[in-house]
Amino acid sequence: MKRGLCLFGAAWMFLTISLTHGGGKGSGVYESHSKDGRRLPFVSGDSYYEYQWALKNRGDFSVWMEGIHGGQPEGETAFQAVTDPHIQKGKAGGAWWVQASAGADTGMEAAWMFYEQAPERRPVIVAVIDTGVDISHPELADSIWVNEDEIPGDGIDNDHNGYVDDINGWNFCKEDNQVVSGLEEDHGTHSSGTIAAAWDGQGTCGIADSRYVKLMVLKVLDTYEGKGVSSSVKRAIRYAQDNGASICNLSMGTMTRDEELERLMRDSPMLFVVSAGNGDASGRGYSIDDLPMYPASFGADNIITVGSMLFDGSLDVSSNFGRVSVDLAAPGMAILGPVPDRGYAYMSGTSMAAPMVTGTAALIYSCRLDMDLMEVKKAILDSARPVESMEGKTATGGVLDAYGAITYGLEPGI
Repeated sequence: MKRGLCLFGAAWMFLTISLTHGGGKGSGVYESHSKDGRRLPFVSGDSYYEYQWALKNRGDFSVWMEGIHGGQPEGETAFQAVTDPHIQKGKAGGAWWVQASAGADTGMEAAWMFYEQAPERRPVIVAVIDTGVDISHPELADSIWVNEDEIPGDGIDNDHNGYVDDINGWNFCKEDNQVVSGLEEDHGTHSSGTIAAAWDGQGTCGIADSRYVKLMVLKVLDTYEGKGVSSSVKRAIRYAQDNGASICNLSMGTMTRDEELERLMRDSPMLFVVSAGNGDASGRGYSIDDLPMYPASFGADNIITVGSMLFDGSLDVSSNFGRVSVDLAAPGMAILGPVPDRGYAYMSGTSMAAPMVTGTAALIYSCRLDMDLMEVKKAILDSARPVESMEGKTATGGVLDAYGAITYGLEPGI
């Protein structure tokens, strides 16, 4: 019997977000696409870094959320922002007001400063095992892995790896080399942007340096329903391992335990970053120690399982948790990133949190040549910033601290 997997992210949720910004900038309303294809009305060429609170949280972001947010992936949830800086988190009229807390971010700017001073860097391949990815998006065109042992379009398996013309990866849903099927490849495209969107001062900014970190696109989830089967995931993992990937991002899950998949991941030399899941049918997170979700609950030494943090530094109410099964939390609410057809969208869920850790792991592994992948994992977990509300909810009791992780084990000042 085929075992199904599904996305861990509200990939189709409809968001209306109004932001105020420091430095005298005005406010504006930005709307993501929903099932009818609506897009954020951004002007091409602008830089949207100031909207990426996960990288630099100035405390000027606030949202009114109706009902339980971040619920089932198939649902739509309305979000309306508030710009009054005096409104704090609390329930009012059936809605939740959440005001950002300055500094509740990943410490990425300090991590980048350290990275820029690194004398050497190594190339890193990250496998994005997900829906497809829009590899033509300006944010990602230079971030995509290229199989240099394959000759494009000649219809021959030049590298004898069993896949014909697999230039950028493989589509395991359709068994061809078309890693993007259409405009609905939002989930994989958005995750890829978080990991390694271009550092070009335009659009959004990825965590890792796309000059050295390349994204291998492995489509295993159906574009429209966000579902797939474990046999495809296992084949994608084998492909990634055989073709040079070091790190895999898996923003997906199932409640069915596949022992073959577990062995495959456990025995792999790769580092896996996995999303913890977005709660029950009502959208409330639960303990995956008690009700396991896989692969998040496998517990292998080479897996990092990630929950979702709000922009006030707390654990998102929709995020699954577990003192044993979930390692740490990372930003996952209202994350801005690229979507197909040169667009941008806010998306939420642990699917958005996992790529934060994946990108950080790739950044560290690229510039810390003294570390192997298991040491990268140790650095990320040991440096997690403690947060009181995370105590008992994650193994580390904390959230991602990119600077702490990238400087882990070094003497101060180095």
